[in-house]
Amino acid sequence: MANATVLGAGAWGTALALLLAERGERVALWTWDPEHAQAMQAEGENRQFFAGFPLPESVQPTSELSVAFDDADLVVLVVPSHAFRETLERARGVWPAQATIVSATKGIENDTLMLMTEVLVDVLGESVRARSTALSGPSFAQEVAQGFPTNVVVAGIDHELTVEVQKRFASERFRVYSSEDPVGVEVGGALKNVIAIAAGACDGLGFGHNTRAALITRGLAEISRLAVAKGGDPLTLAGLAGMGDLVLTCTGELSRNRTVGVELGRGRSLSEVLEGLGHVAEGVRTAESAHQLASRLGVELPIISEVYRVLYEGKAPREAVRDVLGRPLKREWELGP
Repeated sequence: MANATVLGAGAWGTALALLLAERGERVALWTWDPEHAQAMQAEGENRQFFAGFPLPESVQPTSELSVAFDDADLVVLVVPSHAFRETLERARGVWPAQATIVSATKGIENDTLMLMTEVLVDVLGESVRARSTALSGPSFAQEVAQGFPTNVVVAGIDHELTVEVQKRFASERFRVYSSEDPVGVEVGGALKNVIAIAAGACDGLGFGHNTRAALITRGLAEISRLAVAKGGDPLTLAGLAGMGDLVLTCTGELSRNRTVGVELGRGRSLSEVLEGLGHVAEGVRTAESAHQLASRLGVELPIISEVYRVLYEGKAPREAVRDVLGRPLKREWELGP
C-alpha cells in the first residue's frame, strides 16, 4: 500500500483522504488540533467538519506532523490559504524530502499575493517546484464522498509526475485530467470564490437568471485576464478549473462563498454572516489579495474590485451592481492587462 498524508482535516481534506483510502492507500489525516484528532479517532468520523462519513481503518487521524509524514510519498495540502504558509513552516523540519506534493487549497496569499504553489517554493525551496502540483475543479466535498461522478484537473510543470498524480487519484467516479498550466488552474480555483460571492449577492438582491448568467460569463473573463497576466493559458479557464468550478460555486447550494454573498445581498453584515457560517469561505480573503494583485499587474477586474469594496469598504451590494453596469462600453474580450 502507498502512503499519503493529507494536511488539513476539514470537509475537503477528509473527502480526499477517503478517496485515496478507497484507492487502496494508507492515509494520515492531519489536523492542527489535538482534540480534533482524538475525537476523530474515538468516533471513527470527522463529526466536526464532515459528519456522516465513517473513516476506514486505513485513514488515521493525527495532530503530530512527524507521525503524519511517516513513510509518506504523497503530501496533499488542504489547509485554508491563510494557514498555508504557517503549516509549511511548522512542517519544514520533518517534511519528506522526495514526496510528491498536491495543493488542493484554493486562494491567493494575503500580503505576498502568491499562489499556493509559489508559497510552497518560497518556504520549502526551489527543489519542490518540479514535485508540486495543483488540483482543482468543480468538486463539492460532500458529493465526492457520496460517490457522485466528479471531474477535476491536476496541473504541474513535470508532465510525468502530473500523470502519476492523475492516476493516483482517479477512480470510476472521480475522473482526473492532467494539465501543464498550474498558474491557470490555481488562478481559476482562487478567483471563482470571489465571483461566487458576487453571484450570491445578486441572488440575495432578488435578481434573476439573466443577471447570474452575465455575472458568471463576465467573471470568467476577469479570471482569464488575471491568469494570462500571471503567465497562464486562457484555454485552461475554459475547462474544469475555470468555467466548471465557477458554474458550480456560483450556483450550488453547498457553496459557502455563494452563501456569504446571498446573506450580504439580503442586508446582513459580513461579521454576522461569517459568524454563522461555521466554515472557511476562501473568497472573503481572496477578494482582498486578488484586488491588490490586479492593481500590481495593471489588470482591470471590475466585478472582483466591487466585491472587495463591499467586503472591506462597506459598500452596499446594490450600489456595487449599479457601478459595474454603469462603466463605459467596450469590446467583450480583452484578455491582456
